[in-house]
Amino acid sequence: MRFRNDLLLVNPMNRFFRHLLLQAAALFALSVPAWANVNIQHWVAANGARVYFVESHVLPIIDLQVDFDAGAARDPAGRSGLAGMTQGMLDAAAGGLDEDALAEKFSDLGARLSGVADNDRAGLSLRTLSSARERDGALALLRTVLTRPEFPAAVLEREKARAIASLREADTKPDQIGSKAFARALYGDHPYGRSATVESVAAITRDDLLAHYRRHYVASRAVVSIVGDVTRQQAEAIALQLTGDLPAGEPLAPIPAVTMPKAVTERIAHPANQSHIFVGEPVTRRGDPDFFPLQVGNYILGGGGFVSRLTKEVREKRGYAYSVYSYFNPQREPGPFQIGLQTQRAQAADALKVVDETLAKFIADGPTDDELKAAKRNLVDGYSLRLDSNRKLLESLAVIGFYGLPLDWLSKFPERVEAVTAAQVKDAFRRRLSADHMVRVIVAGD
Repeated sequence: MRFRNDLLLVNPMNRFFRHLLLQAAALFALSVPAWANVNIQHWVAANGARVYFVESHVLPIIDLQVDFDAGAARDPAGRSGLAGMTQGMLDAAAGGLDEDALAEKFSDLGARLSGVADNDRAGLSLRTLSSARERDGALALLRTVLTRPEFPAAVLEREKARAIASLREADTKPDQIGSKAFARALYGDHPYGRSATVESVAAITRDDLLAHYRRHYVASRAVVSIVGDVTRQQAEAIALQLTGDLPAGEPLAPIPAVTMPKAVTERIAHPANQSHIFVGEPVTRRGDPDFFPLQVGNYILGGGGFVSRLTKEVREKRGYAYSVYSYFNPQREPGPFQIGLQTQRAQAADALKVVDETLAKFIADGPTDDELKAAKRNLVDGYSLRLDSNRKLLESLAVIGFYGLPLDWLSKFPERVEAVTAAQVKDAFRRRLSADHMVRVIVAGD
């Protein structure tokens, strides 16, 4: 989206709203314990939109998000980048208002509009004050942007030029080169393995944008997430207001299943002084029953920063890298498990060997009792940070809604972490990670 996040702060007309929001943020920080048991309400609107709602009157703010099954995995072959371009241009002009007029109107109301786009979903999020004038005005504008976008041809050419310039710059950077190559190696021609290119973006037309919008931005696949200072009755009205003018939509075919890759090591020449190393394989979907054992185990392996095994072995004992990490990224289809680091070219092979040995030992032996206890303590103690603002809660609520996770996902998170055993971690890692499917990409490796 082209709306600048600082519009609220720089416009003198909004100094009052800025002051009010800062006061509200301070109040929220004091109220975090009240969110220990998040009460998520859920219903399906008459038009098929799924709605997820958390009511809170602590702050005079409403945060909401409208997501669609319109992410990059829906890009047609040869048009990678279309989903992101469509989402990014929703605010380029809508309902007879150009982008400057829209931005000014949102700013005058003290509201912030932003975009959401990833492999699986795309949409818009809004933050507004809950006072009637600001709320009603911001919601009316969001409805216009969602339901009456114009996709002006001149703006499309400008945005394509910007995107192409960014892609050309990214194609010179070893981390970007490695990330794209890693995705291709993991997923091949699956939509998760495709990345936007200069050629694919240059090929995008206004007709492509319109077709993608009409196909995917429909009421029956809308997920509306609302957090804040409204009642259930008001939330029901908001959900219908935002999606009521959208067409019902036709069923979509599921995205293809992921085929597990064969183990491979790909080396890419680059003049950089440091080698960029990527290791991993596709593993987890959203809602995976192994989610908690994998997450607890990953904290011990490489997700816990300076206390993780990879950091101790790669950085502290040998000084091969300043930072090394691992994570699981669940998606609709199996998302990647990934280990990453940067190291001097001359020691890339040695660093990779330590990574492989550390991972193999963890898979074989699992965590120690002390490691497990510390990981669970840190994950549970950090839980409140996942909910310490309306915005963060909205992000979690939107994921729960889009992927159909249990409504008690947040409130049960601490106890589900605490219930994980060392045997469960070991079993999950041994079943879900295999040397037969492990992909390695090394950029600037000797």
